[in-house]
Order: sequence, then C-alpha cells, then structure tokens
Amino acid sequence: MKTCPNCNAEIEDSFEICWNCNYSLTENKIIDFIDEQAVNKKDINCLRCDVKLLYSGNYHFHEGTRYGLLGNLFELFVNKESFDIYVCPKCGKVEFYVP
Repeated sequence: MKTCPNCNAEIEDSFEICWNCNYSLTENKIIDFIDEQAVNKKDINCLRCDVKLLYSGNYHFHEGTRYGLLGNLFELFVNKESFDIYVCPKCGKVEFYVP
C-alpha cells in the first residue's frame, strides 16, 4: 500500500491515481476528470417553482411490447427516441428535451 502525498489516503500499489482526491502519482498533480454528462447538461428552471431542475440522464424509449430477435418483425420499423430528462426536486415535475 502507498500513501497519497496530497491527502494521506492509502492507495493500492497497482493504482496511479488517488481514489480520494484524484492526485496522480506519476504526474504529481491533481487531475480534473470531465464528466461527459455534465457537459451536455443545461441550466433549466422549473416553470412552476423556479427551482433548478436536476439532470436525470438520457433515456431511450421504444414503441411496442417486444424488442429484438424474439419480437415481432414489424416492430423493427417502429419509432425509437432518446430524451434528456430533467426533474424538479421540489414539485416532481418531469421535462423531456431532445439531446
């Protein structure tokens, strides 16, 4: 076990980055990781409460009951969509946006 020089957390010997503070032992600095979901997030307020909506993720929707090899052959031609979903933490309102 190694010790992180930045936060003194114990790190396994096979790790090169501290799990606690993202300090890189090879580069001797703290590394900032870019969250791709955070890049695509928008600052949207709820129309009812005027509270910032929370990004819930990108969800994929499919029309029909069965999907895939065991599904109906005609379901290959149905509509498939994906939406970014935002939720109000105060009133529970859900809003869908095209990514």
